[in-house]
Amino acid sequence: MNPETCVYAGSFDPITSGHLDIIRRGAAIFPKLIVAVLRNPSKKGCFTMEERLSMLQRSCADLPNVSFDSFDGLLVDYMRKVDAGVILRGLRAVSDFESEFQMAQLNRQLNPQVETFFLMTSPEHAYLSSSAVREIAMFGGDISCFVPSPIVEEVTQKFRK
Repeated sequence: MNPETCVYAGSFDPITSGHLDIIRRGAAIFPKLIVAVLRNPSKKGCFTMEERLSMLQRSCADLPNVSFDSFDGLLVDYMRKVDAGVILRGLRAVSDFESEFQMAQLNRQLNPQVETFFLMTSPEHAYLSSSAVREIAMFGGDISCFVPSPIVEEVTQKFRK
């Protein structure tokens, strides 16, 4: 497993300014960062896989060492497939730590060669989630400070319908 290749996995439904903060900081630390969108068959997202990947690509267009992909199944299996040695996770609050710590331990048990690297979200994004963005947009609120500028209009339009 290549320790210089890192995977930041999530649903990104949609990408938020908090996600982008973690992506930018991760890209500054790791030579290669793969942002991977999880295809979860038990969840119906608001945005299609293609829309999510497109929003990620447009939001991160200035980051040359960041690539984008999608996967289903176990993250550790995906890590083997792309020969990545590090999982990047963002922590918003102490409440995130317990579930993220448990997941990191499970991943380590499934594949001891994979490390999990935690980054604390910047304070201005600690309260932010994709579900909060969707709810604000659904009720016509201004989401421009919560999502990357290249996707504000797309997210807003999605919920005006």
